[in-house]
Amino acid sequence: MTRTLIHGGLVITASDEVHADVLIEDGRIAALAAPGVLTADRTIDAAGKYVIPGGVDAHTHMELPFGGTFASDTFETGTRAAAWGGTTTIIDFAVQSVGHGLREGLDAWHAKAEGNCAVDYGFHMIVSDVNEDTLKEMDLLVEEGVTSFKQFMAYPGVFYSDDGQILRAMQRSADNGGLIMMHAENGIAIDVLVEQALARGETDPRFHGEVRKALLEAEATHRAIRLAQVAGAPLYVVHVSAMEAVAELARARDEGLPVFGETCPQYLFLSTDNLAEPDFEGAKYVCSTPLRPREHQAKLWQGLRTNDLQVVSTDHCPFCFTGQKELGRGDFSKIPNGLPGVENRMDLLHQAVVDGHISRRRWIEIACATPARMFGLYPKKGTIAPGADADVVIYDPHAEQVISAETHHMNVDYSAYEGRRVTGRVETVFSRGVPVVTEREYTGHAGHGVFIPRSTCQYLD
Repeated sequence: MTRTLIHGGLVITASDEVHADVLIEDGRIAALAAPGVLTADRTIDAAGKYVIPGGVDAHTHMELPFGGTFASDTFETGTRAAAWGGTTTIIDFAVQSVGHGLREGLDAWHAKAEGNCAVDYGFHMIVSDVNEDTLKEMDLLVEEGVTSFKQFMAYPGVFYSDDGQILRAMQRSADNGGLIMMHAENGIAIDVLVEQALARGETDPRFHGEVRKALLEAEATHRAIRLAQVAGAPLYVVHVSAMEAVAELARARDEGLPVFGETCPQYLFLSTDNLAEPDFEGAKYVCSTPLRPREHQAKLWQGLRTNDLQVVSTDHCPFCFTGQKELGRGDFSKIPNGLPGVENRMDLLHQAVVDGHISRRRWIEIACATPARMFGLYPKKGTIAPGADADVVIYDPHAEQVISAETHHMNVDYSAYEGRRVTGRVETVFSRGVPVVTEREYTGHAGHGVFIPRSTCQYLD
């Protein structure tokens, strides 16, 4: 087996920054050593570059059915784009449909992904129909390495679970070691506000953000926290967008509760200004939870610095503007909810380092190490250490680029960050020791990525 040495770079993990050479052998990190000590069959010069762990994006939706259409990225196109962006592991969401079992949904997602992925993948399970059979299946899935379950307080009639169903699933996860992930918005109240807005003729995309009020995100976040407390279960709140929701998480963590929060680049870099763009352009930015007014961004960055928010994932769920987002012309409630972003996360967060929002190590912590720990992948994923999978990115911190749909690799006809200039760019990416991007050229292939069974949340051991 070929031994590859990455020489002369600054190795950055969540805990350390050190000038070291990294030896890759048999798909794993074999050693780290002072520059010049190790030898190999092939040496890659990383002088002046960062050597970082491959990103772990713990929240993606490839091929998700939503609103009468499907997310435009397949597992093949989406994981290829992930690789281009320095992400070497995704965790996607298998869907249980109402009236069907978890197993049926999981098998369907295995069929979509197997043999098609350019990088490694795992699954969370969306639980849409809580009953005795579902609860028993949760135990079996945990044993198989699907150790997290998502529930929705939003989307009545589709994914919605009421408080009783949520409590029962939480009680089960408290027993089997699983982690409940919560979409925390009061969907019942939001549906009333949607109906009222449309009746007033308020149909433009910006009203999507106005009806999905920050207080209804905060209320649902509070309710989810208290239900988890009653159940004696941990809780992970996905795509936190509102400062009021961050405050609920901070309060719960100050009480010592095992409560965790995730935010996404769109909430850190975009705002309701984008939703208000004219000529229906705002539809490009419709996602749930929605974009918030710009003043919320400072509180999200603060939450990331204080560890009241632990993870930045993308909630990558792309729909083309032409033919998909346009389904909602004249009725914002029919715009498919979701943004593309799996390719942009690592670069945007490096820009946050450049801008002084977070440190370099915190960048790696929130994008690589913590999601790996949160979802039972560490230290196989999320770090550079002997024995870890050789998921390694050589990153040029000085290169400048302009984000654009013209140059991105996601299967979607627009970029949410069109024209944004960022400093830093992925140069070379290894997935389990195999170069999938080599000096800005794609060298991977569908089928390289494999399903990774996960252990339970490593913050609860």
